[in-house]
Amino acid sequence: MSSSLTRRMALLDGADGLALLAQGLRGIEREALRVDRRGHLAASAHPPALGSALTHPTITTDYAEALIELITPPERDTAAMLDGYDALHRFVFGGLGDEMLWSHSMPCRLPAEEDIAIAWYGTSHIGMLKHVYRRGLALRYGKSMQCIAGIHYNYSLPPELWERLRAVEGDGETAMGFQSESYIALIRNFRRYGWLLMYLFGAAPALSNHFQGGGAFPLEQLSADTVYLPYATSLRMSDMGYQNDAQAGLTPDYNTLDSYITSLAAAMNHPYLPYVELGTRRAGEWVQINTNRLQIENEYYSAIRPKRVVHSGERPLHALAQRGVQYVEVRCLDVDPFEPLGIAAGTCHFLDAFLLFCALEDSPLTGGDESRENTENFARTVKEGRRPGLLLERHGRQVGLRDWAGELLERIAPMAALLDRARGGAECATALAAQRAKLADVALTPSARVLEAIRAEQGSFDAFALRRSEEHAAHFRGRPLDPAALARFTAEAAASLAEQQRVERADSGEFGQFVQRYQAGARYLPVPDEPLAPQQRVA
Repeated sequence: MSSSLTRRMALLDGADGLALLAQGLRGIEREALRVDRRGHLAASAHPPALGSALTHPTITTDYAEALIELITPPERDTAAMLDGYDALHRFVFGGLGDEMLWSHSMPCRLPAEEDIAIAWYGTSHIGMLKHVYRRGLALRYGKSMQCIAGIHYNYSLPPELWERLRAVEGDGETAMGFQSESYIALIRNFRRYGWLLMYLFGAAPALSNHFQGGGAFPLEQLSADTVYLPYATSLRMSDMGYQNDAQAGLTPDYNTLDSYITSLAAAMNHPYLPYVELGTRRAGEWVQINTNRLQIENEYYSAIRPKRVVHSGERPLHALAQRGVQYVEVRCLDVDPFEPLGIAAGTCHFLDAFLLFCALEDSPLTGGDESRENTENFARTVKEGRRPGLLLERHGRQVGLRDWAGELLERIAPMAALLDRARGGAECATALAAQRAKLADVALTPSARVLEAIRAEQGSFDAFALRRSEEHAAHFRGRPLDPAALARFTAEAAASLAEQQRVERADSGEFGQFVQRYQAGARYLPVPDEPLAPQQRVA
């Protein structure tokens, strides 16, 4: 255990410190495809019974019209969060009719690209901006890849906890500056150790051979309708996804918040020649917001992001620059097909301990060599994480994945104990023990269990995922909401539809002018003086 970690734990191990730890917040965002009884992508519009995808606070859509997204508010108590998340699922299944939510991260049987409907958010300027952004994603990456689903885990520690650490370590930093740089340090450690989550929780080693994603590596045939990699943990997080030259080599600088903002702002402000050639409009229709390497901040896909709740119309990077980092969003988790909610309580408890470790442990600045190591370790784990004897790189030396993972779990154990003392239970210790068991027996990992279950379905990914989807649908539909809860959810859905209408009525001016104003926000972000490499800028 490092001296910094020991000192920080001591600062938090008294009654006051434990009370602060208990105030940490977490939340879940789940993406899931709506499918019909055959397990094919639903062709229907977002159900009106669920409210407006534009304005509903907890039920929206992601890329496709059929890719629903469910969001929990931040909660201190994991059980309360999961109870609310369960109730949200029960309401949604009540509004889906004969449809279900697909139980897996990798997509169901998809129609032809042109028949995948992009999410629609109504006719308001902000709704059209969201829709046009997704049209741009279709041009840049294809629609099929955008139908991959995941679980996002939002995590924060209370400002008072950071203030306690700042009093000892701050060296004159402002409260906002210390908190922000501490979250950026957490992210650096996450990038060092995030491969561990892919071994422990990756659940996407196989997929339907009908999927038209990218990929610079060959997949093997498991059956007539299924392809896989024998030792993969998460093909979702592999380079099957964003196969795009514009994002190749685009890695934000996580050494400071300013350098992170500057590096992303550069990609948002520099045109990219192939996108320039596509243009922003065809036959009078908008096809992308702009012709830059990134249309908006969120186009850059990363396993973790620094975040802050934004004001209406505010750019995420502006919010970070002006008010600092408020929480982190972990984006690398696969949907767990063995859990109706897509995530288990034990996973949440372990994530809390892992993220607390990343927050409190020493986090040196990252140079180019280490950044490449971090990227390669993650890539090896998602494609070969269960391979016997797999080696990763640590400071230029090879180390066995299982050995390093064991070391990390030992270093995380004090965080689990600290959280359990703060909460008055043993949930984190129990979750940690479950992860140790996965190291001792690789067959216990979700990816290994998925392959075993697929083989039990004659090797068919589609049959496996459909069966799980049916089981989960029965699980939620067999427990309808009580009348009071149903009335509350129904009223919230109706209020969101009314709010969308209000937003549409309040619009003025042309959509093109709205886009120009939105784009102007990116131009006021800090951008480095040096130009992009020749192949990345407009000739």
